[in-house]
Amino acid sequence: MPARIIGMIGTQQEGVAVHLIKGQISRQWVVDFTRLHEQWNYDSVLVGYYASAAEGFAIALYAADHTERIKFLIAHRPGSVAPALAARQAATFDQLTQGRMALHIIAGTSDADQASEGDFLPKNDRYRRAGEYLEVMQKLWTSDSPIDHKGEFYRVEGGFSDIKPYQQPFPPLFFGGSSEGALEMGAKHCDVFAIFGEPLKETRERVQDFRRRAAVFGRQVGFNMSLRPIMADSEGAAWDKANALLADVERKTGAAPQPTNHSAERLLGYAARGDVHDERLWMGIARATGAPGNTSCLVGTPEQIAAAVLEYYRLGIHSFLLRGFENPHDTMAIGRDLIPLIKHGALAIDRQAEAAE
Repeated sequence: MPARIIGMIGTQQEGVAVHLIKGQISRQWVVDFTRLHEQWNYDSVLVGYYASAAEGFAIALYAADHTERIKFLIAHRPGSVAPALAARQAATFDQLTQGRMALHIIAGTSDADQASEGDFLPKNDRYRRAGEYLEVMQKLWTSDSPIDHKGEFYRVEGGFSDIKPYQQPFPPLFFGGSSEGALEMGAKHCDVFAIFGEPLKETRERVQDFRRRAAVFGRQVGFNMSLRPIMADSEGAAWDKANALLADVERKTGAAPQPTNHSAERLLGYAARGDVHDERLWMGIARATGAPGNTSCLVGTPEQIAAAVLEYYRLGIHSFLLRGFENPHDTMAIGRDLIPLIKHGALAIDRQAEAAE
């Protein structure tokens, strides 16, 4: 299976997250930054979800209308809208772009962020609701006749969607999380388990564990790993760059905040064991920030980082979200210097595996 590379777009040049500054969206930046990913052979880009941010489907559709082939991984929070509406939104986007989308299901963000949207359901209940939400959506995407549904969180009578997804039976569903509720939901309903960069030993165990969980439901799943490459022409220069970045982060953040979810706790546990694992995996930024998201870094030359990524590929992780700290420069550098090495290396691994069969 070819290695797939995902980037991330935002609404302003000041950052790659989808936060607004004074309520402004730079339409030119949305177009230019998405085209940059397309130019440098990224397969898709993530459009994030934050309670105060620009709406992701609209941002992605605008970007899709100004690009040719790149796909969009749209973060989506179950519960913010009814599943029947969400099913039609996703199917409409998928039809208009002829299959250039996937959904990343987010159910376990902080209680405060949920409350800001009027959602006060406890976290464990949100995962059960997300599973039921996806069940309703999948029924609407695949049913040729009206459906009825009566569950713990949703009731639908005579539900039907005239519009069906372009991708059959429906677009790929990503999810993330480390709690039991998250893993159960994902094993039953989702196609790709998105994880942050962790040491190889623990990553192998996570892959094996989740495959077993999905097999209970008769399903096969894929994996995506989020990593932050820090590259330079020499290994020493790359570590100098990493340490300078860490010093800047520490000046700006002060004491690291407490972790807010199980995934952050996992990353901070590795950081407590040491900043460096498996030669290249660097947890310095995770330690300094409380690991609020994608903070696992790989440090080295492009060749060294590609080799590290391919070790994860050998474990069965065939999709990687790669995002730098200085954009658009890092976006171009990853596309120019790293993506070709990863994709060519993955093809060589696949050929070796086929020859050994």
